[in-house]
Amino acid sequence: MVKWIKLFKNQYLGFWIGGVVLFVLQEVPYLIMPLLKLRTNPIMNMQESSVVLNTCEKILGSLCIALMVFIVCDEKKIFSIRGTKELLFFSISMGILLLNFFGWFLYFIGHQNIFVMMFFIVALPPLYYVFIGLWRNNIILTITGCMFLGVHFIHVLGNLKMG
Repeated sequence: MVKWIKLFKNQYLGFWIGGVVLFVLQEVPYLIMPLLKLRTNPIMNMQESSVVLNTCEKILGSLCIALMVFIVCDEKKIFSIRGTKELLFFSISMGILLLNFFGWFLYFIGHQNIFVMMFFIVALPPLYYVFIGLWRNNIILTITGCMFLGVHFIHVLGNLKMG
């Protein structure tokens, strides 16, 4: 973990390699999707319902990734689980990631219903960022992840209803 510029309290502009690893882990289903021969792929073939929501979604999603990687807490190490709170939030983050992978598994084998897509594939990634933010004491990431959750959910639901 590298700290460059103090932002406020114990938050710094810096670089956390763990954020890159956590991002790549969350992207694994998208990396293996091209290797699969899916009969249908509604998530990747949605019609756009709102240019405004699409723009907000892209900005908030990208911001979550940037905040996870480039905002670091003074007291944190590359990997830190000190105390019950950090263990809880880290465990929830990993549980969310595993549930997301389970949802993608269901999607890949043909269970592409609204519940599977909206819960496992749409809602869980923003929650992953929220709980990483809580684990790492990154309140900016936590708040941005909550906003991303709302926009992402409403936007994708609108897209799926159009299709």
